[in-house]
Amino acid sequence: MAGTSYDVIIIGSGPGGYVAAIRAAQLGLKTAVVEREHLGGICLNWGCIPTKALLRSAEILDHANHAKSYGLTLEGKMTADVKDVVARSRGVSGRLNGGIGYLMKKNKIDVIWGEAKLTKPGEIVVGKSSKPAVQPQHPVPKGVLGEGTYSAKHIIVATGARPRALPGIEPDGKLIWTYFEAMKPDVMPKSMVVMGSGAIGIEFASFYVSMDVDVTVVELMSQVMPVEDEEISKIARKALEKRGMKIITEAKVSKVDKAANSITAHVETKDGKVQQITADRLISAVGVQGNIENLGLEALGVKTDRGCVVIDGYGKTNVPGLYAIGDVAGPPMLAHKAEHEGVVCIEKIAGLPDVHAMDKSKIPGCTYCNPQVASVGLTEAKAKAEGRDIRVGRYSFNANGKAIALGEDNGMIKTIFDKKTGELIGAHMVGAEVTELIQGFVVAMNLETTEEELMHTIFPHPTLSEMMKESVLDAYGKVLNA
Repeated sequence: MAGTSYDVIIIGSGPGGYVAAIRAAQLGLKTAVVEREHLGGICLNWGCIPTKALLRSAEILDHANHAKSYGLTLEGKMTADVKDVVARSRGVSGRLNGGIGYLMKKNKIDVIWGEAKLTKPGEIVVGKSSKPAVQPQHPVPKGVLGEGTYSAKHIIVATGARPRALPGIEPDGKLIWTYFEAMKPDVMPKSMVVMGSGAIGIEFASFYVSMDVDVTVVELMSQVMPVEDEEISKIARKALEKRGMKIITEAKVSKVDKAANSITAHVETKDGKVQQITADRLISAVGVQGNIENLGLEALGVKTDRGCVVIDGYGKTNVPGLYAIGDVAGPPMLAHKAEHEGVVCIEKIAGLPDVHAMDKSKIPGCTYCNPQVASVGLTEAKAKAEGRDIRVGRYSFNANGKAIALGEDNGMIKTIFDKKTGELIGAHMVGAEVTELIQGFVVAMNLETTEEELMHTIFPHPTLSEMMKESVLDAYGKVLNA
């Protein structure tokens, strides 16, 4: 394959990589994607999508076990078949994985199978993958290219990220899990310690609690889901604990002892006290780090910072013709950020007019635990820290007709406005389906909508979305249904 040249080569086919490839092809650029393991990357195969399939099974189980509160009678307690739950999740992933292959073919994008290394600006060498070729349900697409030397005017690094490991508490695949093992347990453990309460940690904790596992979450910071608004975090914590989850904040797992089929976590609190918690398994969810190794970045002098490639708002690195997008380019490490970053990068490469740089202040974050949490923009604390004079509105789920009818009346929607301009600068939610609701505020922020325009927007009744308007009204002393 030596001498094969392209306009754009993208290393990695995760959400950022495959979307960038499609947009490049749409714009008439000859495009190739290099992939070492499976199309769709971590998100589709081991992250965003299959975890939501697991959480859906958990949600159905929760509803079944509370059927009586809906006037329904089911005989006995509902239980989960772990093998079937995992099989459904993997099936969902496999179906979408095949869809990515179809999109590559449809858009005439070459897929190069193997591991890429940058040898000089505009050139890569693709060697044999060090990873298993494919998962059983993800066959290598027919007609892909293989090992060789390839060149392109523009090369985009979209290699994603992997779980971060703490020294002395490294995952072993048996007793100490990352999200890979947590997603496909052979048998359901009876007890578990989850180390870290970010989105990954708290979603798995929520799933396993629904599966009747005794779960303890250990979080270093003072609140669960540390990036979220403090008030929202407190509501979420109370709801999670009501479901049976144990949560220890301002603490760390300082040591883990292993037995034949269990672990003992030494949990040290901020006052120096240590308690020992014995459980069947421990999930390490202490963050992720960019996959920047073995790419040849150092030899080219590519600037990195804290394990990620440094870029500008359009994905450009300090090396001409070389770009980075997605998790490997730093936080927030979210699939939708990667996708948008890929489109921005390609459109800038193609020379389209009026391409806007990535605005990270308007990227929504979602956590799919029960109850769900979603947010965009500044928290109340951050807004105050910036010296903003703000108005804050709140509206509770227990005053909303649809939420009550759904039996999901625990939650809150919180909005934050700049007092002087009426600009919406933050929105934070906890409760049923808020991961679907948050986009309404994201659109509003992107359009620079004011509080007056939101107040004059008609929301359908009865819906959960009505609470969004009521929260806005509350910020200005005009709330109607509270």
